[in-house]
Amino acid sequence: MQTVVAIYTGQGLADPLKKVFQEMLPDIRLVNIIDDSLIGDVVRAGHIPEVVSRHLVQYYRHAEELGADVILNTCSSVGDVADEAVEAIGIPIVRIDEWMAAKAVAGYTRIAVLATLPSTLEPTLRLIQRKADEAGREVQLVSGLAEGAFDALISGKPEEHDRLLLETAKRATDDADVLVLAQGSMARMEQALAEATGKPVLSSPRFGVEHVKAVLEAAKETKAGS
Repeated sequence: MQTVVAIYTGQGLADPLKKVFQEMLPDIRLVNIIDDSLIGDVVRAGHIPEVVSRHLVQYYRHAEELGADVILNTCSSVGDVADEAVEAIGIPIVRIDEWMAAKAVAGYTRIAVLATLPSTLEPTLRLIQRKADEAGREVQLVSGLAEGAFDALISGKPEEHDRLLLETAKRATDDADVLVLAQGSMARMEQALAEATGKPVLSSPRFGVEHVKAVLEAAKETKAGS
């Protein structure tokens, strides 16, 4: 049985993502590592502190010890750490948002990125621009920061979070062909935002699991051919 270790910096995405795994990869062993102190440290610092990077690399190494075939880095705010660690870790590390970014670049020119945290918005913008550069595509990026939405959510006001995110999406709509949700936890708003704006909306959980599935299948084929 193949093993996937998913690493979380917060609590909110673990249960929804587990459902996606059960649907798309029901036969794998899924192990979750959750340290909800990490996103708080990133938010307070406004960047990825060294201690957060160090802890994440420790979790990647722990995933190796657990027998992981693939590590899924579920937090877009710390995706840069995954990119830097991949050569030092002996197994593939998948960024949850990488295939989403590639899909946005392949299909659209004007791309609005919606986020509730600056610490997630900036890395996602950089990732999409990097994917555009790799593909030789010219894109126009639109920043959509829903200020106050994250605080509303952690304060137990999900309706306020959703309202602020919806207002931000509507403001970005005129300048965008697609809306990209920077945080996996925003995926539950995908359909509502699409209906309210009339624009396609991309979120990362399903793309992330599809990416993991492709890596696992490639590993199986390599093993079978060796």
